[in-house]
Amino acid sequence: MAEPTQSVNDRKKRRSRAGTLVAIIVVALGVVAWWWLGRGRVSTDNAFIQADIVQLSPRINGTVAEVLVDENDWVDAGQPLVRLDPVDYDVQVDQARAAVATARAQLETAAADLDLTREQSEAGVLQAEAVLRAAQSEASRAAKDAQRYRDLLAKDEIARQQVDQIETMAQSAREQVEQARAGLRQARTAPQQVAARQAQVNAAQARLEQAEAILRQAELERSYCEIRAPRAGRVTRKNVLAGQQVAVGKPMLALVSNEPWVIANFKETQLTDMRPGQAASFEIDAYPDYEFHGYVESIQAGTGSIFSLLPPENATGNYVKVVQRVPVKLMFDPEPDEAHRLVPGMSVVPTVDVARAPRELPRQSGP
Repeated sequence: MAEPTQSVNDRKKRRSRAGTLVAIIVVALGVVAWWWLGRGRVSTDNAFIQADIVQLSPRINGTVAEVLVDENDWVDAGQPLVRLDPVDYDVQVDQARAAVATARAQLETAAADLDLTREQSEAGVLQAEAVLRAAQSEASRAAKDAQRYRDLLAKDEIARQQVDQIETMAQSAREQVEQARAGLRQARTAPQQVAARQAQVNAAQARLEQAEAILRQAELERSYCEIRAPRAGRVTRKNVLAGQQVAVGKPMLALVSNEPWVIANFKETQLTDMRPGQAASFEIDAYPDYEFHGYVESIQAGTGSIFSLLPPENATGNYVKVVQRVPVKLMFDPEPDEAHRLVPGMSVVPTVDVARAPRELPRQSGP
């Protein structure tokens, strides 16, 4: 009976060894298959969805009159989102328009004075010259009369009183000549008067331009009462209600674009063969049964830690080498459809095929 029992034990041992060998072979084949399928591919779980996020804030202080959107609404570029009460700004616009009208009237008055001064200056010189010639003629005649009367007085043919009267008239004529010369000098100052009037016109023109600038500023601030979407996106983090007082720079809501991308923080040791344009695939936790595709768009010019608030100082004596991570921007191709909506912050596991030749991308400046 001992021989059959020994034979059974031997068969069990052989089967056990065969099973172990098969298991080793299966594990080895699995490792080889994993290496074969994964060769030329790099992946990381340190990746997230990103998108353009625009924070909207009022450019003026005011009271919210109307909110035209709700949380998670889709809006198009230029669509009104919030309206502020415009009454105060309407008053400023009216005041600025009145100031412009006043400045324009002042400019017109100054321009009319300039034209009148120019016309009067040309005629004034001619008139002053004529007056001077007339006064000189009169003074010459009076001087001759006075001389004749003095000759008659010497012959005792006229009374002294008559001579005195004639000499007084001659003196008056000489004074008239001096006055005419002064008038001519005054008339010849016309260029200075024209220049002074021109300066007044320039000042009035400057005041008008200043008033028009104030009007444009008032109208611009009035236009800020209606806050529009600077780009298409989905409303999120809405923090504004009708009747609320808002201040310049205080966030009211944010717009998230519908063009997401992936920021993947690969280890620096994974970037050896990575190039822009290489194909990539994405596993996103929100859609475990769907595979997204895309490509490497660019690799950041610096590790993530170097742009942190307190970058590492490697010159210190307590330096410990740590494998750094470099952000890589990955784009979707094709863009995700509405059924697979992606929002910033979603977790992603990207895989880049670094063995495949990169696709051609639009040229970027630099090497």
